[in-house]
Amino acid sequence: MTRFFLRWLINAVGLYAAVAFVPGIRPESSNWLSFVWLALIFGLLNALVRPLLKFLTCPLIILTLGVFTLMINTFLFWLAGIIGTNFHVGFTVDGFWPAFLGGLVVSLVSLVLTTVFKDEIKGK
Repeated sequence: MTRFFLRWLINAVGLYAAVAFVPGIRPESSNWLSFVWLALIFGLLNALVRPLLKFLTCPLIILTLGVFTLMINTFLFWLAGIIGTNFHVGFTVDGFWPAFLGGLVVSLVSLVLTTVFKDEIKGK
């Protein structure tokens, strides 16, 4: 259970960083609680939709040597914002490049924080 909450917090920090630093992404609410709920939506999308998208686009992922996964990240970031907006906790994205950079920022923050907290995530 601690692993779940730590991943949830890492997603929330990543989404906050993306919204704060990438121009073209406007949050619907700047309340920290909205980022927590948005991180839950993003985590559910990553758990449920990402494996299906990776399976369906496997030939493209192999053909581009994994670079197409950045497009999947972009799509999931944009979709999390759209779904979150329906619950009044999301964000709006002005186009492809802000969504791409937002997905990249979330991925990089998640990578760094997962590396920092790797012992806690593994349960040691």
